[in-house]
Amino acid sequence: MAERTEPADWVRCAGCGALVYGKRWTRTLHVCPDCGHHGRLTAPERLDQLLDPGTAESIGPVPALHDPLGFVDSRPYAERLERARADTGLPEAVLCAAGTVEGQPCVAAVMDFRFLGGSLGCAVGALITHAARTSLERRVPLVLVTASGGARMQEGVLSLMQMAKTAQAMAELDEAGVLTVSVITDPTYGGVAASFATLADVILAEPGARMGFAGPRVIEQTTGEKLPEGFQTAEFLLAHGMVDDVVPRVGLRPVLGRLLGLRAVTGPLPPGDGAAILRAADELADHDPWHSVRLARHPERPTTLDYIRRLVDDFQELHGDRLAEDCPAIVAGTGRLAGTPVVLIGHHKGGPDLGERRRRNFGMAQPSGYRKAARLMRLAAKLRIPVVTLIDTPGASPGPEAETGGQAAAIAENLRLMARLPVPIVAVLIGEGGSGGALALAVADRVLVCANGTYSVISPEGCAAILWKDPQAAPAAAASLRLHPGDLLSLGVVDGIVPEPPAGAHQDHAAAADLLEAAVTAALHELIPWDPDRLRAARRARFHRYGTDTGTGAAAADWSQS
Repeated sequence: MAERTEPADWVRCAGCGALVYGKRWTRTLHVCPDCGHHGRLTAPERLDQLLDPGTAESIGPVPALHDPLGFVDSRPYAERLERARADTGLPEAVLCAAGTVEGQPCVAAVMDFRFLGGSLGCAVGALITHAARTSLERRVPLVLVTASGGARMQEGVLSLMQMAKTAQAMAELDEAGVLTVSVITDPTYGGVAASFATLADVILAEPGARMGFAGPRVIEQTTGEKLPEGFQTAEFLLAHGMVDDVVPRVGLRPVLGRLLGLRAVTGPLPPGDGAAILRAADELADHDPWHSVRLARHPERPTTLDYIRRLVDDFQELHGDRLAEDCPAIVAGTGRLAGTPVVLIGHHKGGPDLGERRRRNFGMAQPSGYRKAARLMRLAAKLRIPVVTLIDTPGASPGPEAETGGQAAAIAENLRLMARLPVPIVAVLIGEGGSGGALALAVADRVLVCANGTYSVISPEGCAAILWKDPQAAPAAAASLRLHPGDLLSLGVVDGIVPEPPAGAHQDHAAAADLLEAAVTAALHELIPWDPDRLRAARRARFHRYGTDTGTGAAAADWSQS
């Protein structure tokens, strides 16, 4: 590893211009205590901060072309390389090491902007590829910390080829089911941004870090347009669905530790509590269907985030569809449910606060929400961990933005994806299950409904307005639609009913969470031992039955016989 340099007595913050005492600057991990600006770190400093003490094992060097063109501008490229090596103490613009983060093994490749602007050339491409292959051989996650101004022009088209080379290395990790995480630091541009930096399963960014293919100056000069405030910053990228989270430097190690600990469950699981799920309609208190609708919509009913806070350990929320935006109506992330690693995805209405409910669009997802869900499901499939979905939505978003954003296609893609996912899927209707917006998260191996939940092709009010020509006929429509949990069980649409506290989940969130945990755990413990072929075959057979002569009650019957 390269030598560490002692901090200056005083450091001027590049963000606000304040002078910070050198030792304090070191203690704050080069983050300004006045304005929060994240100063640049050298690659050795970054590895010291990220890896557990005493665990770093240097990886490299690897053979690579260093001056393939014999390039000369105002001075020979070979001289520039020697100068960069002398100034930084590094052989190249990336430093690779194996080690642990919070006790979790990984391989880390950390870029250093001091070395010719962190530019992507043949040697950098070789080192990133070597780090990826080491990760593959050891079957441990790859962590990439990026800082780059773009491609290394002095190496011509061969530097361009490093984008494809590193992308190919990332694809090999995808095929092998090895987790990859990018940490975007300031700046990350050009070929690095358009290859390995954005191909990771999870993309984290430091506050204020900028990332893009072209820099803002180039964009403004080319288009003649004024760019919006904060363009290409981490916060802008988060709002536009391009990164999973913005993580301050002081919080990065715990976040990485949670992520790096995700791995498939191996070995036999203890049996689940079969009594945690009601499997017969007569076990449920008989309520008028309209009463169920009203309770399913109760504003104080536990939300997806309420359940996550009570049930999921080490939850790490992940954001964005990688295309356009992050939909707040869908919450998605990774964590542990009763010790089992899961990807958890759910509609989130926002709880009793009206402002928050509006911000969450009352749980009605945009197309980006379904795409975010699909991205997390693919991550679950890659890592071989189960998916749990919590469904609570009046339906898909009805606005014109959703339609122009490809809402129908986004829902359809989720239906197809879930049909062939090679991992267990447990879906729970924790409140309203409205139309295709609900079904987009409910193509599952086990579909459960809470005792005061509903599931319907249309809202009772909508049905009454269309067929009765009278919105006041909603209670009659609710009865005719048979959306009561007991009816859903009799129809075979759900496999079981999750009990609720006697007065309803809205009256006792803690008790409701305990009941939900027991039911989901029982379902997961049954499904986790199944191999992917069995899961997919049974899931497809389940949905194929609906609407046939043997459809009614078939799903519930299969549960009891499995």
